[in-house]
Amino acid sequence: MASDTATARAEPGVSPGDAPARRPRRFGGSRLGGLILALNLVSLLILFIGALLLNEWSRGLIEARQETLTAQGELLVRVLGEPQIGVTRGEPVSLDPIEASRWLRDNFIPEGQRARLFDVDGIPLADSYEVTEAIPGGPLPPARPAGSPAPGADPDEAGRQTRALQQARAELAAEVDGALGGQSQAGIRMSETGDQVVSVSIPVRHVEQVLGVLTLEAGDVNETLAAQRRALMPFALVALGVNLLGSLLMHMFVARPVMRLSAAADEVRLQRARAISLPDLEGRKDEIGDLARSLETMTAALSDRMDAIEAFAADVSHEIKNPLTSIRSALETLPLVKTDAQREKLTTLLQQDVRRLDRLITDISNASRLDAELNRDRPRPIDLTVLLTEIVGVYEASRKPGEAGVEFDPPAGGHAVVVGRDGPLGQVFRNLIDNARSFSPPDGVVRVTLARDDLDGARPVRVRVDDDGPGIPAENLETVFERFYTSRPRGTAFGTNSGLGLSIVRQIVEAHGGRVWAANRTDAEGRVTGARLEVALPAAPAGRRP
Repeated sequence: MASDTATARAEPGVSPGDAPARRPRRFGGSRLGGLILALNLVSLLILFIGALLLNEWSRGLIEARQETLTAQGELLVRVLGEPQIGVTRGEPVSLDPIEASRWLRDNFIPEGQRARLFDVDGIPLADSYEVTEAIPGGPLPPARPAGSPAPGADPDEAGRQTRALQQARAELAAEVDGALGGQSQAGIRMSETGDQVVSVSIPVRHVEQVLGVLTLEAGDVNETLAAQRRALMPFALVALGVNLLGSLLMHMFVARPVMRLSAAADEVRLQRARAISLPDLEGRKDEIGDLARSLETMTAALSDRMDAIEAFAADVSHEIKNPLTSIRSALETLPLVKTDAQREKLTTLLQQDVRRLDRLITDISNASRLDAELNRDRPRPIDLTVLLTEIVGVYEASRKPGEAGVEFDPPAGGHAVVVGRDGPLGQVFRNLIDNARSFSPPDGVVRVTLARDDLDGARPVRVRVDDDGPGIPAENLETVFERFYTSRPRGTAFGTNSGLGLSIVRQIVEAHGGRVWAANRTDAEGRVTGARLEVALPAAPAGRRP
């Protein structure tokens, strides 16, 4: 009953089940969620930054390549336009195809580049691939097995190659036409071999006359893109490493602890343990720690409830055996009695034991259904003045000669509202009044007083039940609320108390966030004049009325 003692000494109006305030959370309420999102964002950010940097780098390389080709082309066209070189002829001036081919053959064309010269009508005059000993293309593929179809035999493949070739020639023609208009052209296009090339086309001029177009191509775009992909690999590897690290951390800090909690829960389910206890997880400051602490608290509460059920079952068995033993003994003795007086005495004893057993079973049934009844009804505002007036009226209407009367003293304000369930609260006050009447002298008075400390509902509502009985021994002021505790004064009918009434009272009051305690009333000389049982319940918030 240590927990009951602590509850009884708590401040009035404070719910014993109030949960401690939760610590502030991070990132929308989840530390683990923030960690997961942060790790994913870091890996994506690495890839994004790497892609941006490499795009800028590749764009810079291509622009630098275009500038180099443009510088080379402008130098060549200035030379081609000079009459002294001998590439031009006639009047008006035009390009000589033969001399232009010789000139391209004799001038240096860097490896990997291609130079082509077009006349004023866009007709090819010279091609560096044709006038030099350089052979374009790559190594031949390995020999095919005998009987395999020749390359290009597939009609679909041949059609695709033809369309690609036509598109490449159309792009080149568009570039040459643009240069014949007097403006240098630069860009990336497809070559006849299907490769991407950096191309510049510069008009060849004689004074202001456009004689043709010089086109320079650099076919190392694919190598540049391959270098770009190779440069992207470190970023991708770093992002992969971050993802792998995040996955490992998630496994270590989330998956494994959850698996441990699951295994611990299975241990409890298989009854190899009564409670979950994982101290290393309970000390964590994230959701896993919250889960571990909640599971430990839940299983500890379940274990306590199981212990309480076992103790209750043992107490019930003991309490039921007492009247049953007495009944069996009386029944065994009944055939042996000789006189009517003895038989009547045994019959009276049997009736007392039966009444005691009936009262005990009724109270046990009420106690066992109490949790379900408390969870079934929804709390609502209840005016205790009205409730106590009705209960006291029933007692007065059914009072028999010699029984103690019940008086009710309402509060000065007229109303005292609490939030609760009227059925269980009614049972609380009936049990308190029944207990007080059982200890009151014949024709005595049980006084029920309802009071509240203020009018705004900030402090608890108090209900006092006073009797004029012998009082409660000082050492039993707390134990009277234990199950099956009974202390009957002399003259009290046997079997009228089961010892569960005050235990039920405490359970209902604590479920409503209140407390109950016992005390003795004394006179001016310090003599005990009776017992007092007092209940404190939280008042309903202002504005809530039944």
